[in-house]
Amino acid sequence: MAEFTMELNDEQKDVRDWLHGFAADVIRPAAAEWDEREETPWPVIQEAAKVGIYSLDFYAQQYFDPTGLGIPMAMEELFWGDAGIALSIVGTGLAAVGVLANGTEEQIGTWIPQMYGDASDVKVAAFCSSEPDAGSDVASLRTRAVYDEAKDEWVINGTKTWATNGGIANVHVVVACVDPELGSKGHASFIVPPGTPGLTQGQKFKKHGIRASHTAEVVLDGVRVPGSCLLGGKEKLDERLARAREKARAGGERVKNAAMATFEASRPAVGAMAVGTARAAYEVALDYAKTREQFGRPIIDNQGVAFQLADMRTQIDAARLLVWRASWMAVNGKPFTAAEGSMSKLFASETAKKVSAQAIQILGGNGYTREYPVERMHRDSAIYTIFEGTSEIQRLVIARTLSGMPIR
Repeated sequence: MAEFTMELNDEQKDVRDWLHGFAADVIRPAAAEWDEREETPWPVIQEAAKVGIYSLDFYAQQYFDPTGLGIPMAMEELFWGDAGIALSIVGTGLAAVGVLANGTEEQIGTWIPQMYGDASDVKVAAFCSSEPDAGSDVASLRTRAVYDEAKDEWVINGTKTWATNGGIANVHVVVACVDPELGSKGHASFIVPPGTPGLTQGQKFKKHGIRASHTAEVVLDGVRVPGSCLLGGKEKLDERLARAREKARAGGERVKNAAMATFEASRPAVGAMAVGTARAAYEVALDYAKTREQFGRPIIDNQGVAFQLADMRTQIDAARLLVWRASWMAVNGKPFTAAEGSMSKLFASETAKKVSAQAIQILGGNGYTREYPVERMHRDSAIYTIFEGTSEIQRLVIARTLSGMPIR
């Protein structure tokens, strides 16, 4: 087990500086354009692929960093550049985590490389869990997967929503219900290979923020996938369902489902994204406060501004520490006995919203215009308190974990 440390080693510092340079030189100059266009920034993703940032190898190296700090460090730097473009670069990672969390070694080796493609032909992937009537309430999923034993195929029908890269992805990972009587315990995850008939893109959403990231509905109409596309395999699924039925009859403990396993693994990473956006907004506000003069002196000389900046920096550092702790715990197999993963996402996401709002206030009228990036950062920051579990859901998870009670 790696010791918990707040000091990056030399290799991690080199990676951090490399990512920061890419974010500063490639992502930031393109941020305003792609935010206005509301389109996937394929040229930027391709540049990331050329230098090795958008690749399976890079994310595997960070994912298996024994300190746990590889992924949060990478997320913070990329999202410091711009949240929308960064999400387009890392969005495939959620689908990859879904496969890593639930798939066999063969499935991992087969499908994750196809999610990324290569520098000459980049691909993206999508993780499809939420539905029009089932967001935080994952137990209410209506997308059904029925096994056709004669053909060894699963037939999937339903509609997914809020899917990053939905419809444009090369590989879709779809969470579906295989046993409605078990609620969330009756869910499973499936790979939908490229070009599978019956999968189409529905509505593409025009969003308040992260507008360079493609978000859309995914419609599954009689989609047939081979039995080998069930993540984890049918034998493992049958065993899990049998245990769930037995526990249900005995009134036993709850069992984690496929979607929640993915979200638990990714929540500290979302916290790191929020830290990156908060840090970016803080730095703009700090630089502005030191150079903007009113009444013959820089506005940072006023306690009303200086104290805001002090609070902003304190909250950012505290958020980063919560993210790093949760990331270290996850990699080293330490259980989240106090919902530390949810804590990290909750605090970091709320910090991003608050800090970016304070940055606008410090810049005044300028902060409210698109001439300065804090307006975009504030719009982008709103998503962190919503996706992969709202702040309210994080509080519910924390409260349930602490009390052991089914708080409603």
